[in-house]
Amino acid sequence: MIERTKLVHGFSGSVKKVAVVGAGVSGLAAAYKLKSHGLDVMVFEAEGRAGGKLRSVSNDGLIWDEGANTMTESEMEVRSLLDNLGLRKWQQFPISQNKRYIVRNGMPVLIPTNPVALIKSNILSAQSKLQIILEPFLWKKPNFSEVSNDYTQESVGGFFERHFGKEVVDYLIDPFVAGTSGGDPESLSMCHSFPELWNLEKRFGSIIAGAIKSKLSAKRTKSGETKGSSEKKKHQRGSFSFQGGMRTLTDMLCKELGKDELKLKSEVLSLSYNHDEKSAENWLVSYASSHDKHSQDFSFDAVIMTAPLCNVKEMKITKRGTPFPLDFLPEVNYLPLSVLITTFRKENVKRPLEGFGVLVPSKEQKNGLKTLGTLFSSMMFPDRAPSDLYLYTTFIGGSRNRELAKASTDELKQIVKSDLRQLLGAEGEPTYVNHFYWSKAFPLYGHNYDSVLEAIEKMEKNLPGFFYAGNHKGGLSVGKAIASGCKAADLAISYLDSSLSEDKMLKEQPSS
Repeated sequence: MIERTKLVHGFSGSVKKVAVVGAGVSGLAAAYKLKSHGLDVMVFEAEGRAGGKLRSVSNDGLIWDEGANTMTESEMEVRSLLDNLGLRKWQQFPISQNKRYIVRNGMPVLIPTNPVALIKSNILSAQSKLQIILEPFLWKKPNFSEVSNDYTQESVGGFFERHFGKEVVDYLIDPFVAGTSGGDPESLSMCHSFPELWNLEKRFGSIIAGAIKSKLSAKRTKSGETKGSSEKKKHQRGSFSFQGGMRTLTDMLCKELGKDELKLKSEVLSLSYNHDEKSAENWLVSYASSHDKHSQDFSFDAVIMTAPLCNVKEMKITKRGTPFPLDFLPEVNYLPLSVLITTFRKENVKRPLEGFGVLVPSKEQKNGLKTLGTLFSSMMFPDRAPSDLYLYTTFIGGSRNRELAKASTDELKQIVKSDLRQLLGAEGEPTYVNHFYWSKAFPLYGHNYDSVLEAIEKMEKNLPGFFYAGNHKGGLSVGKAIASGCKAADLAISYLDSSLSEDKMLKEQPSS
């Protein structure tokens, strides 16, 4: 159990309270961290379930995810959460997760995982392989005093084409970004989509040389930290899920909240900031629940907002009695995505592949393939389906085909059947079909995304005790979303610590 230190008001001695708007993984991670620091929390969620984009379903012997299917623990906040919640015993690592496929000339090709495999592979031409091998020698650290402002607006496609050539963009980068963000290389901003790689170029010039040097440096640092201390248990690396699906993570976070601390079907209508030295709380949150037509109000010391910006724009915010207009919030471009779950009898899949899944480059549409990619769900996690079935999770839409994402279940079923027949030899009708549509699956980290981050910063700067978290800042992955929530919680804790010090100073001042 985590030791909790209470943060209390200097005047009243009551525990400080924080409102968290949104019960996705960012909001739940923020609430957990706040509560572990002794703060009272209340989480408001407009939907009837918590978890946001983590949505696992169990039905008739099948288990599948309609949102994120796996995550990694690259972020220290994720590692801490797994340890503190006791989640490691529930982790599931995919079988043969390093076997991942890209479609080339209409058929799946194994992605090479090392230089020798790359040279032997037919996934790229000899010219592209040579360009990859020579990249560390061709790129030196750039002189940024001579770099134009267009560099910061560079697309993901432009960046990788400079380093590795057009073929690498078309057959490796394009399917990867479609599978992880629903985007495409030309629409995505490099500095926002891959900030770590963008910074590697700034530091080293070469991406490959920079990655190797950074890895060696990190190993030396880690070795120095563990020297002389007891060796920590080494955990398995790579992507993972949980027994029962990704919702196990958010279910465990929800269990840490009391029944009155998580309010489902409760839509926040307005936020009001009023700093009053005589009052303990500065924020008033007004919300409406589905079972009560009348709005209700609660007072808080701080607010962590994790709702999508399109929803934030609909909220009414006032500051010291004056409306705080949100017209400076730019329109965020969201990408739609359909997720189709299918099962086939094993004897009807003539060319099953062992591994993680297969991604489809845009150029393969000329070969009749319309999906973004398919995860081999029961190959990764055999307990997700009965032993006589293969369970597949297929994605359709994104920026590649927005309209197709909105298609009917029957139309998408035919598309998925066609793609799986071509790629895996799946014959006949699937024994089970489930369709879930995300109208706003991902915010697009486009070339104007600076304006979105600047608007978030403006909100936080002009509204004391207001902090924003979620996949609109810091990254789209589950791990990045958790880190974003934890960082917002840290900022709220620091803010409340500083206001607590001010309270004490005021209380200790002699009356005149």
